[in-house]
Amino acid sequence: MISTKHVLAALAISSLITASTGASGFAAGSQFTDLGSMKDKDKIESLHERGFVQGLTASEFKPEQALTAAEGVQLISGGFQLSLAAIDFVKAPEASDHFAKVPDNAWYAQAFINAFYNHVDLPSDLDPKAPLTKEQFTFYLIQGMEQAGGLPMINIKPAAISDEDQLTPSYQGAVQRSLTYKVNTLNADEAFHPKDKITRAEAAVMLYNALEYLQEHKAK
Repeated sequence: MISTKHVLAALAISSLITASTGASGFAAGSQFTDLGSMKDKDKIESLHERGFVQGLTASEFKPEQALTAAEGVQLISGGFQLSLAAIDFVKAPEASDHFAKVPDNAWYAQAFINAFYNHVDLPSDLDPKAPLTKEQFTFYLIQGMEQAGGLPMINIKPAAISDEDQLTPSYQGAVQRSLTYKVNTLNADEAFHPKDKITRAEAAVMLYNALEYLQEHKAK
């Protein structure tokens, strides 16, 4: 069997470099002018300085715009530096091997591959252009976070969520863990609003919070 381990590691590194300089997805760029005095502005700017987020233009982040699946998967794969470096393949995998709607030459294709092989449970028919809901992004993000940090299984005391009946059952565990990790918080009415489309700003803040948790809980 011919190992493509080193080739794929290089591809993964290349994809991160592309993500940090390209026009699509999340990467570094110039100062954003549309964040104003919004809450958590500093978190978005910190991610921006580290090369994890960019705007839809050189100067506009578009914080209230809905996050697409392509952007969300790129954010997770790039933010947690998910890669294929530790995996051997007979042949280099392609996005179309697992995702019906992801072209192999798309800017986000490598992010989907990296997420898939790092056990982020993305649906095979996920539409990259479709907006993600808050519960969807939380589900994917928490899996990426736990994989990247090698986090152990934890016993949690479930938070009382006032709109828990609106949660998709398969997402409930990830949502509860996101609250324990302080990646997410409930609003003043203890609601989560799982079916709301998540904004680019909300997603960026969640990534920041996840990275902070991992930094504070490094494996000894």
